[in-house]
Amino acid sequence: MDFELRRAREKLEKEQKERKERARLKLLREKKAKEEAQKQREAIEAAQRSRRIDAAEAQLKADQQMQESLIAGRGIVFYRLLEAVPCQGNGDKIKLPPSCFTELSDQGALDKGPMYFQLSLVHTEDSSSIEDINKEKQGTTHSGVLEFTAEEGSVGLPPHVWSNLFSEGMVKSPLVEVRYVWLPKGTYAKLQPERVGFSDLPNHKAILETSLRQHATLSQGDILTVNYGELVYTLRVLELKPSKSVSVLETDIEVDIVDPFTTSDNIDQHVLLPLAIGSSQSGTVDEGKFVYYKFSIDNGTWEKISSGNSSVEIKLESEIDGGDTDLFISRHPLIFPTRHQHEWSSHDIGSKTLILTSKDKKLGAGSYSIGIYGFKEMTKYNISVTIQDDFNQKVGQQASSSSMSSAGTDTEQCRNCKHYIPSRTIALHEAYCSRHNVVCQHAGCGVVLRMEESKNHIHCDRCGQAFQQVELEKHMKVFHEPLHCPCGIILEKQQMVEHQASVCPLRLISCRFCGDMVQAGSSAIDARDRLRGLSEHESVCGSRTAPCDSCGRAVMLKDMDIHQIAVHQKG
Repeated sequence: MDFELRRAREKLEKEQKERKERARLKLLREKKAKEEAQKQREAIEAAQRSRRIDAAEAQLKADQQMQESLIAGRGIVFYRLLEAVPCQGNGDKIKLPPSCFTELSDQGALDKGPMYFQLSLVHTEDSSSIEDINKEKQGTTHSGVLEFTAEEGSVGLPPHVWSNLFSEGMVKSPLVEVRYVWLPKGTYAKLQPERVGFSDLPNHKAILETSLRQHATLSQGDILTVNYGELVYTLRVLELKPSKSVSVLETDIEVDIVDPFTTSDNIDQHVLLPLAIGSSQSGTVDEGKFVYYKFSIDNGTWEKISSGNSSVEIKLESEIDGGDTDLFISRHPLIFPTRHQHEWSSHDIGSKTLILTSKDKKLGAGSYSIGIYGFKEMTKYNISVTIQDDFNQKVGQQASSSSMSSAGTDTEQCRNCKHYIPSRTIALHEAYCSRHNVVCQHAGCGVVLRMEESKNHIHCDRCGQAFQQVELEKHMKVFHEPLHCPCGIILEKQQMVEHQASVCPLRLISCRFCGDMVQAGSSAIDARDRLRGLSEHESVCGSRTAPCDSCGRAVMLKDMDIHQIAVHQKG
């Protein structure tokens, strides 16, 4: 009996424990479920708060951008995301789609004068490395507008804008943010050439001014490209006033050009080294390269030369050890003479001497450049410019000529060398001359040579010029090797020199209206301008108007002389 009661009690206690355990586990599950539900509610509320905050911040940012756009655009709001497409053109004027013209016109932007735009690179995951490369620029520049003919959704960027906005490794079609802005007129700019030689250009600030005429804006950090003939110079914009981005249209800007930051890596051959008259300089020149020097003839020296008592001697002494050089001289504004664009040249093998006298119409007071060209291998040289006194030489020449004239009263002409010999020794001379001398039979030559010298005396089959046998290879390469002009024509040296001096559209001329050194271009389109002898540039440049000094009437510059004669009876 007691055994059964004990078993029943144990069974009851076990069941009670199991019920208590199930109840406890149920409470734990309910508590855990409540906690998870609470966490989910808190997460939902946090996400909602975050979205409300983001929405509020986005709205605030949009309001700020709208306000900034209103301030930057002086009441005009224009913003587009467009695909950048490269296009041809000079300067910084971009091409926009026609829809942009409609939007800007509706807001009255056309009535506010020239339009300027801020261009910013839209950085993506692929462009993060680009941003690291150019943190200073950060893919932002400014521009004007050329026309509204681009395809919808794209913006045409000329090379200047493209190079300032993107790095070299940029993708072909990046997205660009185009925003209308108002820019103040620039008053000051500090520029730094990226290589030496720009300050050597004659009137380099006028050349820079001509280049800036193709631009509407300047931004701090931009790279400005200036062309001078075949030479290209790049200048970095270091500082601008009154702001970091300015307009350069219809304004006078004070420009400071600081010295370039030169290193051993960016030194090139287009540098003019000073050379004083009466001194000499030594150096080396590599094959196919130039070394340039400059010297000046002042007014006092020119008076001495023009009187006929002195001459200019340019002497190039080369150390011949398998190498050879050529000598080229030019007068400014041609500051870097080349093999086919120069005033004077010498192609002799070894040392060379050029003597310039007052009889040469190209000589005068001014600045000159000397170009030493490495024709073959690396060559050591010594260059000097001296003023030679010709008075004593002339006295000696006059004395010798007078003695010859007095002795020429009883002379006979040698049948071999054609020289006039005294009659008493003519027989002896002819016997000796016929055995040791020979006359060159080439048409127009007739030079008398020693027998041993005649073997090396030859004439070019193409031009008939006489020289030594060892000079044939250099003569053919210098004078008869076809040369390619940048304008596309192919000529030999002599014809190329004449072509680039008077015909080539890429030759540099001094514009009679703006005074700048510019490319001549092709013939003027207008027939009257062609009759006046105006180049393509002068025809366009002369179409600008200026008030007449006498009557104040606006007259085209190229018609000003006719206006003065026809209206004011001047000239």
